[in-house]
Amino acid sequence: MVAVVVPEPEDAVPLVALETAGAEIAVVCLRAGTKEGRGALDRALGQAADRGCRALGGPRLLGTDDEGAFPALLDELREINPERLHTLDPDPAHVTIDEASGELGYDCPPGHAETAAVALAAARALQTETGEPLYVDCHRARADVRLGAASCRRYPAPVNWLVAGFDGRLSAFQPTAAGVVRWSQEELGGSAWSGPEPVEGAGLLPGLSVVRDPHGFPHLFALRRTPRADGGVDVEVVHAAQYGTGRPLTPWNSLGGPNSGDWRKGREVGFPAAAFDGAGNLFVFARNVGHSISYRCQSADGSWTPWQHLGGTRVADDLVAVSTPHGGVEVYARARDADMVVRWYQGGNGAWTEDRTPPFAARPGTLAPAPEPGSVHFRDLVTNTPSAWRPGAQAPCPLGDAEGTGALAAVRGAEMDGWAYSLLVRSGPGGVCSVGAYPDGRPGTGVWWQELGAPSYGGPAAAMSRTGRLAVATRAPGRNLLVAYRRDEAGGLVFGDWQSAGR
Repeated sequence: MVAVVVPEPEDAVPLVALETAGAEIAVVCLRAGTKEGRGALDRALGQAADRGCRALGGPRLLGTDDEGAFPALLDELREINPERLHTLDPDPAHVTIDEASGELGYDCPPGHAETAAVALAAARALQTETGEPLYVDCHRARADVRLGAASCRRYPAPVNWLVAGFDGRLSAFQPTAAGVVRWSQEELGGSAWSGPEPVEGAGLLPGLSVVRDPHGFPHLFALRRTPRADGGVDVEVVHAAQYGTGRPLTPWNSLGGPNSGDWRKGREVGFPAAAFDGAGNLFVFARNVGHSISYRCQSADGSWTPWQHLGGTRVADDLVAVSTPHGGVEVYARARDADMVVRWYQGGNGAWTEDRTPPFAARPGTLAPAPEPGSVHFRDLVTNTPSAWRPGAQAPCPLGDAEGTGALAAVRGAEMDGWAYSLLVRSGPGGVCSVGAYPDGRPGTGVWWQELGAPSYGGPAAAMSRTGRLAVATRAPGRNLLVAYRRDEAGGLVFGDWQSAGR
């Protein structure tokens, strides 16, 4: 069940267009809107039915003013009891700026952001009441729905969200309306899990990035949105870490933002990307209000630099940071104003250099670290073909067919027939979890994909324990986390039955 929450019926049209077969859709509107807008939504719901979706009647109209929207929407969500909620962008990027006054201009009505903020608050309250995860997608302003849901998210779904701890037990992390939730494997190799349990962190927006440090511990990065006394909002980059499976995370540490001196500019900050270098220094990157990249660095002794700006090409929201084979860190981003990807790397003197020559254009929401240091995975902007690229390569390496959506998750070192392979997992045709593999470091040999049968919301993930046991996890309908383990005795990529994790 998905609740689509918008100001008026016409605003729901692109969100409904993104729903795939099997979805049950309930549209909630604050206002009745125009006759034309209601007609457009009726047509969109009819097209959704043709795709195999089911609409739960026409739009539910709250008909309330701004002050009454929150309680009315919360009551409506209690009745719907959605598993997913789809709304608009609470903090859209500006499109103009008045040089004299510094005032930012937007090409979407103010009501869009206000409705999204109310929807996030109501969703958070509902999850707090029920204790059940409620997954939220915020539709990025001006996103192209023809590219699919993964390309339209303001806050990205996590990619490598399944992590093997130092003791081999697994942890899984997912963003929800009320913050991050976690599942923890209770025994090494066992089928018993605890969770989903909430990770403390008020005001977190529904996106997440999970990065492992050189010791293998997972570090979580997110955005936190906090109301101000003057009616504004502060949006800041935050970071937490887990130093043992099942143990409490560290408190969320605020890193501020590249434009935190002015909340109107600071609220537009892009979602963070992070990576560790060979010396253990942590680099955190984010798009700033000027659509260039800013970063902070935490040295191995724990001290942080201030935010520093890279400048150069104007970029979109998609950033991915990677650790290089030589112990450095690089960051990739989609250009805002051209179909291209730009790379920044550090020279021997620590200065950053911009490289505009990567020979590919990536579909939004698909850039991800590859298992090979310094390399990236992505889907081609035009063909949707999953591909790999490393600096210096003349062209990307295609990774099999163009089916599926979203970013690829990957894990390195899966042994088959005495050889080490990189395992890839994706949301394949019809949203079904699929796996593929290629010899470690040799993506050019090609990938054959096979389906594992379970549907996947938001993209599956994989992890391998220190003992070499390989696991794949997927977020399935019904708020279930499903886990399957590779059957080592069978050889190849043969997995056992899916098991439900947690309650």
